[in-house]
Amino acid sequence: MVGEMIAIALHPAALAIAVAGRGPMAFRRFQALRAAGAHDLKLFTDQVGEMQGAGTAALRPWLPDRVDLVGLRVLWIVGLPDDTAISLAALAHSERVLVNVEDRPELCDFHNVAEVRRGDLLLTVSTGGASPGLAARLCARLAADYGPEWADRLALLRKHRAAWREQGHDAAALTDALLQANGWLA
Repeated sequence: MVGEMIAIALHPAALAIAVAGRGPMAFRRFQALRAAGAHDLKLFTDQVGEMQGAGTAALRPWLPDRVDLVGLRVLWIVGLPDDTAISLAALAHSERVLVNVEDRPELCDFHNVAEVRRGDLLLTVSTGGASPGLAARLCARLAADYGPEWADRLALLRKHRAAWREQGHDAAALTDALLQANGWLA
């Protein structure tokens, strides 16, 4: 069923990740993954001219075949014709690669979430692909409610938490006390 999903956050340095596609949406997905910390990210495309700025280390001027998929763990497929996307998704699945085919939830192992990043704080919204517009509106509200100052707040909480745990204190209770004392979630 398309609506049943498990929410997780992937550590991009721990996984081999790639985008295969054409057009500005594929390049935007590539850029978003790079901004999220995917360092060994690859971009497969048979329309290289549209992908200026990807970097020569990342760019593969072809669509992936079975050999390219070996060792890959996550693949986004964006902007390809249906027949090509379906074939590539099936090939990736046969190699046990998790796949997301943009705007084709029935072909996806996972959905993209709308996100707000504040340093290491990641706030996400998912509609399971049912309404990206609603997810975007909810994210805009989260972005307004949780501004850039939350990056520093989380860094402070991380520092305190490490000390509290080392001293054997109840970190959850002390976190709540610090949040309340500063009125951060009032």
